Amino acid sequence: MAAVMIGIDPHKSTHTAVAIDTAETQLGTIRIRASASQASTLVEWAADWPDRTWAVEGARGLGHLLAQQLLAAGEQVIDVQPKLGARVRLLTSGTPGKSDPNDARSVAVAALRSPACQPAVADDHAVVLRVWSRRHRQLSRLRSQAASRLHAVLCELIPGGVARNITANRAAAILAAHHGAGVIEQAWHDLAEEHVADLRRLDTQLKDARTNITAAVKASGTTLTEVFGVGPVVAATVIGDVADPARFTTADRFASCNGTAPVEVSSGPRKIYRLSTRGNRRLNHAIHMAAVTQIAHKHSDGHAYYQRKLKEGKTPAEARRALKRKISNAIYARLKADARRTSDAARKGPGGQPGNDTESSAAGSHPARQLFGPATPGPATTLRPPAPASRKKTPARPRQTT
Repeated sequence: MAAVMIGIDPHKSTHTAVAIDTAETQLGTIRIRASASQASTLVEWAADWPDRTWAVEGARGLGHLLAQQLLAAGEQVIDVQPKLGARVRLLTSGTPGKSDPNDARSVAVAALRSPACQPAVADDHAVVLRVWSRRHRQLSRLRSQAASRLHAVLCELIPGGVARNITANRAAAILAAHHGAGVIEQAWHDLAEEHVADLRRLDTQLKDARTNITAAVKASGTTLTEVFGVGPVVAATVIGDVADPARFTTADRFASCNGTAPVEVSSGPRKIYRLSTRGNRRLNHAIHMAAVTQIAHKHSDGHAYYQRKLKEGKTPAEARRALKRKISNAIYARLKADARRTSDAARKGPGGQPGNDTESSAAGSHPARQLFGPATPGPATTLRPPAPASRKKTPARPRQTT
């Protein structure tokens, strides 16, 4: 452990840093303006403590740029979740109130004492996927808003409006067949045409975003899309939010992070588990979409698993939650396998022949024929169903590993 821990409370325009030792004694504080030289200014200020570690609150959020600049300068950086710093500030006695120096000190104490804080790492290809998946989510929300506005305007022109799902081409055809009888109807008609133009623009932008996501996912070399129901958009969301799967030591921890693991609310001899509303909701939604896709396709193994849970007496919601947990395990296995393959390739260097971890050789089974693994599954865990028998000409041979 470093002799000095420097906590940073980042903001948009300023950053406040407080240095403490292992006894939590405050050694110094500084407040700087956010600028191109912010990292060098902080390093110069901390030169008297060569054995130092920086604790940045929200190193993947508001403090992301500063954390990356410190890493590029060769500094050790720890990512501290905002809630940890808030808990330290709440429980620390003698703190007069909330201020930037107090917040920075709480961040330093949290990094010094909490094992939950993880080291910050330099950006990699996962950031590209996070950028484009975020763009896709933003455009999807804007399109939903534009479609809702169009529906509202069409209700003023057509009694009862139109069906829930509407496309720009269908709306344009409806407007072409409708002729306004007066100035007021013509105004509604013109407004509807503007909403149709918004839909067309957003549809084009969404298509471009999907193209960029597909290219980025392909460039990442991930096998996550081999899980049935996980397309490029879902894969980009998962990889972008997970970043480093090593921070989840087991599939259970990953399920707890994405909200597919139940929460225990037991008391005494009574053991009760309830639906979790915690965790990363973007990851939970991505897994939900994969589960819905599984359920909708009757040829998928996930659909068979869902039906089996229904026959066991589960409600549709309970059966879907059980399927989401299985998909979470499958995704975790793929993420770990991809990380091992990347690590092996980096260790062998250029010209090496890294092994392929995407298929299991220990179990002697092809991954496409295996549905779910154990609680901590191996790299062969998948939900992708086998190809139809009519398309199989020769038995598939497993890839050779070295």
